[in-house]
Amino acid sequence: MKATVYHGARDVRIETVPDPVIGDSHDAIVRITRAAICGSDLWFYRGVTELTPGARTGHEFIGIVEEVGGDVRTVRRGDLVVAPFAWSDGTCEFCNAKLQTSCMHGGFFGTENGGQAELVRVPFADGTLVTLPEAIADDGDKLNAAATLCDVLGTGHYGVLSASTAPGSTVVVVGDGAVGLCAVLSAARLVCAKEVIAVGHNATRLEIAMRFGATRTFNSHDPNVKDEILELTRGGAPHVVEAVGNQESLDLAVSIARPGGAIGLVGVPHGVRNAPISTMFYNHVSLRGGPAPVRAYLPELVTSLGTGRIDPSPILDMTLPLDRVAEGYAAMDERQATKVLLTVA
Repeated sequence: MKATVYHGARDVRIETVPDPVIGDSHDAIVRITRAAICGSDLWFYRGVTELTPGARTGHEFIGIVEEVGGDVRTVRRGDLVVAPFAWSDGTCEFCNAKLQTSCMHGGFFGTENGGQAELVRVPFADGTLVTLPEAIADDGDKLNAAATLCDVLGTGHYGVLSASTAPGSTVVVVGDGAVGLCAVLSAARLVCAKEVIAVGHNATRLEIAMRFGATRTFNSHDPNVKDEILELTRGGAPHVVEAVGNQESLDLAVSIARPGGAIGLVGVPHGVRNAPISTMFYNHVSLRGGPAPVRAYLPELVTSLGTGRIDPSPILDMTLPLDRVAEGYAAMDERQATKVLLTVA
């Protein structure tokens, strides 16, 4: 099969590798039809984090079940399925607590089992895969949009929930990447917050935020952005989503949180030297989040996409065949694309 392989900073290639095989009776083999490039993939692509040359890449995919192990019960050959970016057994204490990314037997796609490929082995298929309904399978636009369910939409939604956002409340989303935009969509369309404030520095992405339901946007590069948000929210927002993962965004998130407020941390931390603990302590600000347990929210998100309650497709602003995956990485690295969708024949 063809698969994307990492060879070093800014060097990913399509190569022919052995097809995956059933290794456990709970496995499934999925023939991928759609995949995506994640913003978190850029960290190893840019050389910010280490990845061993020869590693497979990708953790976002939908596709058709090709083969199942003898103990798989909930999916069968021919099913159209979506997978979260992490596999989980669905039965351990953490899965039962809806923390599937902490599954005692789980793991993350990529490295040896990447999703930017023609085929992928899915461990614990019953606990991991979710079938997609005809409302999505028969609609090309929704089928493409389903690629966002694997990570960014679920992660943005988790950020909103981790910030304890409630219907009719005010939430600020720091970050205008795919996760931040999906957090805006979740806050506005799923949680039904009254005021949804988006903070970023890309004008095109902030326009998407407004389409997704943001009531106000701010430029994060404006030196007065903190004071302006504090003035607008009359002393800070009770709910803040940090969807970037660097020191500046965390500092801003904490500084604009209302005393007693909550911050949902879903930006993968890179270069974060310290958390502003003193500010959080004296303002009674809580910080929750982590790698989103997307599997916990997939059924709800699948239904919302199928019924048209949400439409995350605008964040998929570039579509390429798998063979041109290197161009997709370069486009996202150079900020020519927010998120790249990969079609697999």
